[in-house]
Amino acid sequence: MKAIYFLIAILLIGPVGFAQDSNFHVYLSFGQSNMEGHAKFESQDTIGNERFQVLQSVDCPELGREAGKWYTAVPPLSRCDTGLTPTDYFGRTMIQNLPENIKVGVINVAVGGCKIELFDKENHKEYVANAPHWMLPAINKYNGNPYGHLVDLGKKAQEKGVIKGILLHQGESNTGDEQWPEKVKVVYENLLKDLNLNAKEVPLIAGEMVSEEQGGKCASMNKILAKLPQKIPNAHIVSSEGCEAVDDGLHFSAAGYRELGERYAEKMLPLLK
Repeated sequence: MKAIYFLIAILLIGPVGFAQDSNFHVYLSFGQSNMEGHAKFESQDTIGNERFQVLQSVDCPELGREAGKWYTAVPPLSRCDTGLTPTDYFGRTMIQNLPENIKVGVINVAVGGCKIELFDKENHKEYVANAPHWMLPAINKYNGNPYGHLVDLGKKAQEKGVIKGILLHQGESNTGDEQWPEKVKVVYENLLKDLNLNAKEVPLIAGEMVSEEQGGKCASMNKILAKLPQKIPNAHIVSSEGCEAVDDGLHFSAAGYRELGERYAEKMLPLLK
């Protein structure tokens, strides 16, 4: 009889029976190509620290990584063939400024060229059905549902640590869309609900597009991005001013990603609770 009661208790406890480490801070990061990682990483970017971890998003046998397992965070963080991202130097800067007993983990799910609609929980299928053919291989790496993939990884991460924030770099493909802040709000609130997170405790940190002074073709989107805190009280904007870009006017250089990632961390650190 005791055994039966024990089994019932286990079933009732369910997934919350795992032990979370409050000193393991986890961050979700998502977006399009600048979050995916457009710049080639260099030797200085491949020196890891075991206090900074990545929850592998997809299988990369050539890198010796399996999806759903934690590894020391070195690029590529998104998929097997992606490059340097702001998330790389976000994590590095965080551990440099936090006590040594704190570890930082990241999850990176991003698709180059996508609109924010790809991460719309209710309507992503319609977006995928009309997506350009060149985008589909990246989307399919996430089982055709990057949002769902991000949530699944987030739940797995919660078995080990505590989600402390959400990082976003997206907007180039929504340039001029005045409804973008509202669309981001929908995604953010769905993430909070699906991962049982508190908006007051889990800020959204969003980075600007390549700035006008760097020749940014989508710099006008930064005015719309600036309105995000009007929709999401706990949203915070990271300036891209002075972050080096490449000639296409859309992407940052490796140096630009390093600087932008540090700025994400500088924005996040004072918000930690």
